[in-house]
Amino acid sequence: MQRLSRNTNIRVSLPAVCFVWQIAMIILFGVFIRYDEESDAHWVEFRRENNITSDIENDFYFRYPSFQDVHVMIFVGFGFLMTFLKRYSFGGVGFNFLIAAFGLQWALLMQGWFHALNPETGKITIGVESLINADFCCAGSLIAYGALLGKVSPVQLLVVTLFGVTLFAVEEYIILDLLHCRDAGGSMVIHAFGGYYGLAISWVLYRPNLHQSKRLNGSVYHSDVFAMIGTLFLWMFWPSFNSAITDHGDGQHRAAINTYLALASSVLTTVAISSMSQKRGKLDMVHIQNATLAGGVAMGTAAEFMITPYGSLIVGFCTGIISTFGYLFVTPFLEKHLKLQDTCGVHNLHAMPGMLGGFIGAIVAAAADESVYSREGLINTFDFEGEFANRSVGTQGGFQAAGTCVAIAFGLVGGAIVGFILRFPIWGDPADDNCYDDEVYWEVPEDEEAIPPVLEYNNHMIHKHQDISESNFSVEQS
Repeated sequence: MQRLSRNTNIRVSLPAVCFVWQIAMIILFGVFIRYDEESDAHWVEFRRENNITSDIENDFYFRYPSFQDVHVMIFVGFGFLMTFLKRYSFGGVGFNFLIAAFGLQWALLMQGWFHALNPETGKITIGVESLINADFCCAGSLIAYGALLGKVSPVQLLVVTLFGVTLFAVEEYIILDLLHCRDAGGSMVIHAFGGYYGLAISWVLYRPNLHQSKRLNGSVYHSDVFAMIGTLFLWMFWPSFNSAITDHGDGQHRAAINTYLALASSVLTTVAISSMSQKRGKLDMVHIQNATLAGGVAMGTAAEFMITPYGSLIVGFCTGIISTFGYLFVTPFLEKHLKLQDTCGVHNLHAMPGMLGGFIGAIVAAAADESVYSREGLINTFDFEGEFANRSVGTQGGFQAAGTCVAIAFGLVGGAIVGFILRFPIWGDPADDNCYDDEVYWEVPEDEEAIPPVLEYNNHMIHKHQDISESNFSVEQS
C-alpha cells in the first residue's frame, strides 16, 4: 500500500528535466551537428564537382515524402492509438508528443555518433534520411510507452526515452553494422526491441494493487473511435514506414508492395478471429485497433526481400491470427501468472510480431537464390560488398536470426535495468488508486456528465459490453 502515499506534484521535476535536457541538446548540437552536403549551402559546388545535373537528384526529393508519412505515424498514429482509455486521452496523445519531441533530438545525436561521425572533423552530418532514422528511433520508446500507459509520470517517460534511444542506437549499430543484418522496416531493431523493452519495465514496475484503478482501465464509445483514427493513420502509412530507408528503385518499390499486401491480409484474419471469439460473433474494437497492424510489423525485415506477393499475404494472414489470439489469451495470462501489466497489449502488436518478423526475414534471406534475385540483385539486396562480399545467403540468414535475438536481449535486459531506476520514489508517479486518469497531470475541463462507477471489472481486453447503467442509481442515491 506504500504507493498510495506517492506525491504526484511535478512542478519542479518536470520543468527542471525539460529545461536542462533541452539546453543540453542545444549545446551538444552546437558542438557536433552540421548539415550534410545535400542540405548545406555548398550543394551547388558539390553538384558541379560530382556531375549531378539537377537538384531533383538531391536525396530530399527521394526521401521527404516517406519522411512525412513516418512523421505522421509517430505523432498522430501512435498518439491517437493510445487514446482508448476513457480518462487518459490527454496523457496518451500529449505524452506521446513529449516523448517523440525529445527523443528525435537525442536520436540524431546517438545515431550520429554511431553512423555519421566524421573522424577527421569530429562532426555529425545530418540530412533527410537522418530525420527518418531519428523517428524510427523514437518509435522504440513510444512502443514501450504503450505497456506503461496510465501508470507512469511524464518525468519517468523522459527517463524511459533517454535510455530507450541510447539502447536503440547501440543495438541498431550491433545488428545493422556489426552483424550486417537487413531490417528496413525495423521488425527487429524497432518492434522486437521496443516491445520487450516496455514489457520488461512494466514487469519490474508491477503494481499488485492496480485493481484500485480498474474503473478507469477501459474505454468508452468515443475514446475507441479516437483510437481507431490512430489505427487508420498507421495502417495507411505503414508501407512508407517499411520502405522509407530502403535502396532507391526496386527495393523501395517492393517493400511498399509487400507491406501493403500483408496489412490487407491481417485485417481479414483479425476480423475473423475476433468474431469467432464471441458467442454472438460480435467484433471487439481492441482487436480491430491493434491486430490489424500486425502484418506491417511482421513484414518489416523481409519487406525488401523477394518474399513474393502471395508470401506477403501469408505473413499478414498468420500474424493477424497470432496477434488477435494474443489479446484474447496471452495478455490475461501474462498479467495473472507473470505479473506483467501491459496496458496497450504491446506484446501482441509489437514484441511477438516483431520477433516473428525477424525470423521470417532470416528464413527468406537463407532461401534467397540467384535465379530469383540475379547475381547483381542478390548483392544489392543484401549489401554483399566489402568485407561481406563473400558471405553466403545461408550465413546471412543465420546472422538475421542472431540479430533478432540481440534486439530481444537488449529490450529485456535494458528494460529491467531502467525499470529498477524508475522504482525510486522520486519521479512523481501516480498511486495505485490514481492510474489511468488525466487529472493527475493535466488541467482537465469539466465533463457534461460524470462517469458512473463500474461495478464489474472493466478491462480494455475483456467485459467491454456489460451494461453499466445499473450503477446510475447508486450515484444518484449518494
